[in-house]
Amino acid sequence: MEQEQFKEKVLPLRGQLLKYAWRLLDDKSDTEDIVQEVFLKLWYMRDELDSYNSVSALSVTITKHLCLNLLKVNQRGKEELNVFIPADENCSPDRQLERKEQLEQVLHIIDQLPGLQQSVLRMKHVDGFEIEEIAEIIGSNPEAVRMNLSRARRKVKELFFQIQV
Repeated sequence: MEQEQFKEKVLPLRGQLLKYAWRLLDDKSDTEDIVQEVFLKLWYMRDELDSYNSVSALSVTITKHLCLNLLKVNQRGKEELNVFIPADENCSPDRQLERKEQLEQVLHIIDQLPGLQQSVLRMKHVDGFEIEEIAEIIGSNPEAVRMNLSRARRKVKELFFQIQV
């Protein structure tokens, strides 16, 4: 598929994809990012698009999968942060506010960590990557990732408890 054909067939789907992604994510910036990523994937697939019965159906499917992946990563990240501040589903509004403030403090502390420790900790506890995936991304071995993760967690806990006292 040539560039002009791509513009004619794919770009008009933008509104439909934005609405679909919005229903799944309910976040404007994430919705925009997902649709851009869908267009990018379709652009890389442009030579194969003619073999599909419906480019519209393909684009909606890609959008759905990207949205679900984002939701899964976000949920895993929230669950993983409970390493530092345990979740309490049945707590009072005061306790919920306190927990939110504590979480903000932890995130601020993470921002102060050395670059590699910060990256490893965020990849593990916010993005939800596994140790082996992190090692591959940063070009290291799993043992080094575990060591940096351990040091980062220890430092976050140490600084967090200093603030709480």
